[in-house]
Amino acid sequence: MPAPRGARRPSPDEVEAAAREQGRRRRRWWGAGAALTVVAAVVVGFSVTEGPIARSLPWSDPQGANPFADRDLYTWPGSQAAAAAGTVEAQGRTDDAATLRRLADVPTAIWLTPEAHGRGEVGAHVRGIVADASDADEVAVFVVYGVTDRDCTGQLSAGGLPPEEYAPWVGEIASALGSGDGAAVAVLEPDGLAATFECGNTDQRVDLLAGALGSLLDAGVPTYVDAGHSDWRPADEMADLLRRVGVDEARGFATNVAGYQADTDETRYAEELSGLLDGAHYVTDSGRNGAPSTSEWCNPDARLLGREPAAVDDGSAQDADLWVKPPGESDGTCNGGPDAGVFWVERALSMAAATGW
Repeated sequence: MPAPRGARRPSPDEVEAAAREQGRRRRRWWGAGAALTVVAAVVVGFSVTEGPIARSLPWSDPQGANPFADRDLYTWPGSQAAAAAGTVEAQGRTDDAATLRRLADVPTAIWLTPEAHGRGEVGAHVRGIVADASDADEVAVFVVYGVTDRDCTGQLSAGGLPPEEYAPWVGEIASALGSGDGAAVAVLEPDGLAATFECGNTDQRVDLLAGALGSLLDAGVPTYVDAGHSDWRPADEMADLLRRVGVDEARGFATNVAGYQADTDETRYAEELSGLLDGAHYVTDSGRNGAPSTSEWCNPDARLLGREPAAVDDGSAQDADLWVKPPGESDGTCNGGPDAGVFWVERALSMAAATGW
């Protein structure tokens, strides 16, 4: 609502401070309802000190150093690429199997959805992976992807949890991720904020993500809130939403998740967004962005693999290049692809070949 005629307009600093306080109030509201989450965590055997109340403990510092600087990235042996390599090998396609094994050896993020791992089982699933990463002194990247009305724009990954079920599910994940003493990093809800303009659910989505972020931060998990990509929303619009969610208390934001925007475009966008957010750090999904940028988002042709995952230490705000969306996993039933998230062997092989593998 516009200010009354003659009223003093708040300064940009006052607007930003108000947005931050709004995010804190939402997290306090989420926390007031999170007693149920803590009880649920105890029931399934989780330590309360690793859950939402851990935020005041001294090791909880998600805004600390680059979480990728001192540890190698963890490669999950349970990936779809690894399974596909075994299947293709059994078919006698030895060269294709070797290519898929090479793909499987590149560290990629591990996606968590309530459809695959619901409450009561997602914690144990995550905790086992985090333990393996911790034993190897590596860091695993997880994607939290279960918000209400998920993929409300494309509908190819539609799903998610009702609002009252989302908080306990994220709380269980946060407790498990926090058990690894720095061996886990989270990317929160790809497309979750950028899509709100089209879906008309901005206030609800901001509330849900602010609460989810609070749970992850309380557990001491370095977290990057998804910020869309350079061919979607202007940086100033995304900055406003990220402030409302409370990104100033997180490690930073993520760009180009499951996207196809080239490094030059994405770096320009991310650096502008970082500047609007007082130097917030970021990670970029480089898994499928080796070709020039495209406006087509669903299984476009002629794509190349991008830079392999690695920490970035060049004086910029970027923490790392990551493969967040595993190359080879379909965007959905478009351009000949299988269902969203299903591994598409022939597309994986064609991308690898076009990249020169």
